[in-house]
Amino acid sequence: MDGGGAAQYNPRTVEEVFRDFKGRRAGIIKALTTDVAEFYQQCDPEKENLCLYGFPSEQWEVNLPAEEVPPELPEPALGINFARDGMQEKDWLSLVAVHSDAWLLSVAFYFGARFGFDKADRRRLFNMLNDLPTIFEVVSGSAKKNHKEKTAVSNHGSIKSKSNSKLQDPGSQGKYPKQQPPPAPAMNYEEEELEEDDEDEHGETLCGACGANYASDEFWICCDICEKWFHGKCVKITPARAEHIKHYKCPACSNKRPRP
Repeated sequence: MDGGGAAQYNPRTVEEVFRDFKGRRAGIIKALTTDVAEFYQQCDPEKENLCLYGFPSEQWEVNLPAEEVPPELPEPALGINFARDGMQEKDWLSLVAVHSDAWLLSVAFYFGARFGFDKADRRRLFNMLNDLPTIFEVVSGSAKKNHKEKTAVSNHGSIKSKSNSKLQDPGSQGKYPKQQPPPAPAMNYEEEELEEDDEDEHGETLCGACGANYASDEFWICCDICEKWFHGKCVKITPARAEHIKHYKCPACSNKRPRP
């Protein structure tokens, strides 16, 4: 156990700490969404105190806490496996997400204290971290809900709805799962303004796997069950493969176990 990757990578600037935070965050989100079946299986309540670690490499690991006291990095929450079978799966995942959010902040500001960030650096670091939705918001779906509420307010009275956006189903017959359509034809000045506004709106759409924002130059696909959007690369779906999928189910929906 390397204490969450600290032995391999010690960030020293605000930007480096932020990259470290994003990498660890992406790994934990992956564990709680796209890799949830594997994560669930590893959190065996019969085992000892287990922790969920996220690494700067965007990987995750369920393992025992570090043996050294005090550890090189702040510890994640202990014993996440013990509550697994005593709660609804969704509630348990949300609980792990909340504790993971707290751990990520503690690690980031541990680095800030260790390398002498002043008040301005700490404020800048916090603002950068705070611009990202929390792991809890991504896992619970509240990030998507908050985005929809903001969109509804900002688009009040607009002549162009989200259904006509870049995230629209490209197949006019509704044959394939929703993904971004090919580039639009030339348009006049007024249409360009509307399209720019629409891009700003969808820039806040978040990937259900890594939590990153929508980008028009990346391939995205929408789950027909939970209606979450995903980077194609995060769920290992290419544009060519998507053309042959009539109804797409994301990994989390595919791995859901029926309740007794």
